[in-house]
Amino acid sequence: MNGKRGKAWMKSVFVMICLLAVITAGCSSNNNNNGGKQNAETTKPSSDAGTTGEATVPDYPASLSYWVELNPNAAATMANLGESKLYQQLEKETGTKVEFTHPSGEGSQIDEQFNLMLASKKLPDVIERNWLTVSRGPDDAIKSGTILRLNELIDQYAPNLKAYLEEHPEIKKMISTDEGNIYSFPFIRGDEKLMVFYGPIIRKDWLDKAGLEVPTTIDEWETMLLKFKDMNGGQAPFFQTLSDTGIGNAFIGAYGIPLEFYNDNGTVKYGSEQPAYKEYLTLMNRWYKEGILDPDFAAMDTQLRDSKITTDKTLAFVSYTGSGIGKYMGLKKDDPSFELISAPYPTLNKGEDAVWGQRDFPYTGIGAAITSAAKNPEQIVRWLDYAYGPEGHNLFNFGVEGDSFTMQNGEPTYTDVIMNNPDGLPITQAMSQYIRASYNGPFVQDRGYIEQYLALDSQKEALVNWEKAGTDMKMPLVTLTSDEGRKVASIMTDLKVYREEMMLKFIMGSESLDKFDDYVKTLKSMGIDEVVKIEQDALDRFNKR
Repeated sequence: MNGKRGKAWMKSVFVMICLLAVITAGCSSNNNNNGGKQNAETTKPSSDAGTTGEATVPDYPASLSYWVELNPNAAATMANLGESKLYQQLEKETGTKVEFTHPSGEGSQIDEQFNLMLASKKLPDVIERNWLTVSRGPDDAIKSGTILRLNELIDQYAPNLKAYLEEHPEIKKMISTDEGNIYSFPFIRGDEKLMVFYGPIIRKDWLDKAGLEVPTTIDEWETMLLKFKDMNGGQAPFFQTLSDTGIGNAFIGAYGIPLEFYNDNGTVKYGSEQPAYKEYLTLMNRWYKEGILDPDFAAMDTQLRDSKITTDKTLAFVSYTGSGIGKYMGLKKDDPSFELISAPYPTLNKGEDAVWGQRDFPYTGIGAAITSAAKNPEQIVRWLDYAYGPEGHNLFNFGVEGDSFTMQNGEPTYTDVIMNNPDGLPITQAMSQYIRASYNGPFVQDRGYIEQYLALDSQKEALVNWEKAGTDMKMPLVTLTSDEGRKVASIMTDLKVYREEMMLKFIMGSESLDKFDDYVKTLKSMGIDEVVKIEQDALDRFNKR
């Protein structure tokens, strides 16, 4: 090889090496989260090496542990979220194996297991729950070392959520505490259509047999329920569980109050100590005595509820558009006589609109927090952020493309796997195998989900009926300081137990409503006025954010 040809050959090799390096780097940098994955060569100042050097952080963790309640519709078809097509696909996309832990039971039972887990000091990497209902609040959970402050981690390692919050500053205000802490990857309802989904439901076929119109007042409801009881061999036709009472404030809202705290023109009040609460209890006590309120209302689990509704025992109840109307119409699809419709939230006077109903905020406190036990929080942040990017958004809302949805006219459209499940599953249960949009999770819920989910005319009409109820007095998503959280927790833990005990006693008649004033005095002796003052201070701070 002569000198010129040798130099030219060497130059060509050098150029090819440079091009190869550029292509390799380009492939890595193009593998970003907007396309489904984060850059594998992202660098950051080492936070644990104690130097000013750079440390490479891999895309996603190889594995992580995740504590979250298993939604009843998901529990009907699987024992663990790891069995869902959603998380199986997510593992393919990210390479992350998730070990799920699901607490058992409902409500206070789950809270008890959560508190026991904290006391054991054996924390998973991620805990998903409503952090605004946690004892002492999210700021205290950060200060006590239970969970991590996420502001800086989101800023550096969660480009999708960061961009969303920059575009929606009102959401950032909601998910932050008064101290400015972001404590979880939030569940966000991404459209107004997604915020109303719960209210009174009636068997229309029985209403037609009774020759009655849809009731709008408490008196009309009582007339209807008494008629149903007579028509159905004395079977109590109605139930509303203790948790139902607080979700949409149906029936109690007719008296102008909710069960919990509310904002009366800037003044915080507690519904369960107001004189109007006695009027509500009087109504429920009368319905219980008359045999129209199901005597099992205090111990109504999902299985018993399903049985009573599908066997013509329960003819009126309160529930959701999907897991209420949709679920039971699906379970009874082979019974042409079975038909459910919605009713507006009842009032005391004909022609009025209820001042209380169910309407969620875009954010309600539900989110996935990273605990102090996590050894790789940067990677977990990236993994959680995947759900806020375009591919993750579709996965959490619509499932697996080509399986649970296809693109039609540019829009994700559910297939028959969801809408007409070949195994005969109701839509809610079919959805729970593929998506989390049918309940909640750390992602932005898409309106396209609800527009397809509410396939029945009665479901669409329910939104019209239920959205008429007001929520002007609803407390915004205030947060408490650590000291306030500890004080409220120390008071409300016992106070709520006492309130529930007395609610049951008053309704079932084991305690006379003549003792209502004594009940209120006990609430005051337990510290309810102090809690109202704390909530007032929190409301004032929220209004100044």
